[in-house]
Amino acid sequence: MSRAALLILADGRFPAGGHAHSGGMEAAVASRTVHDNHSLETFCRGRLHTAGLTAAGLAAAAATGYDPLALDEAADTRTPAPALRRIARRLGRQLMRAARATWPCTGLDHLAHHRPQGAHQPVVLGVTARAAGLTPLDAAHTAAYESVGGPATAAVRLLSLDPFEATAVLARLADDLDTVAAAAAAAAERVAVEGVTVLPAASAPLLDITAEQHAAWTVRLFAS
Repeated sequence: MSRAALLILADGRFPAGGHAHSGGMEAAVASRTVHDNHSLETFCRGRLHTAGLTAAGLAAAAATGYDPLALDEAADTRTPAPALRRIARRLGRQLMRAARATWPCTGLDHLAHHRPQGAHQPVVLGVTARAAGLTPLDAAHTAAYESVGGPATAAVRLLSLDPFEATAVLARLADDLDTVAAAAAAAAERVAVEGVTVLPAASAPLLDITAEQHAAWTVRLFAS
């Protein structure tokens, strides 16, 4: 296992397209749900334990080598909002391009062949982690961090928050990140025997609703 590979995959500069997405932050700022560092932390903690946990479970399961096509279907059932399904597949398609160039392998080729329109991003992330020699727990950590790192970065741009304070918010979530990643990886260990139903399916209805509203905006800074 290469820790350098983990740093590369989790690096915000990895060309996976995440910079164009706010993870629901743009809609949250518009509604004044997020307006300062405290509300940013509340939003990120909630997103981490819902959408982040679900994504981490899917990524960890894919990193175990479990059938990614079955996991992609499981991701669909865990993503009720059409706008979020489209976003997840768009991000998955972009990550696939970067991953196949960086860590080419038959697993990525197989998934790209069967999901030419793009698989869900957490599933692609898990297959990528496996190709890079990373563990399911590494994949879970990466997915969990992405679920809050993107929104925190977007909040800095949308609200002109102090980037040092936004980073401090992420640091305060470190224990939560570890807890979510560990829970996701533990569930992923059971998938081979018990199936995809053991994976987390935490819901965030407000994120689903605001994603559909945001998709209808005619002017926006972020794609989601």
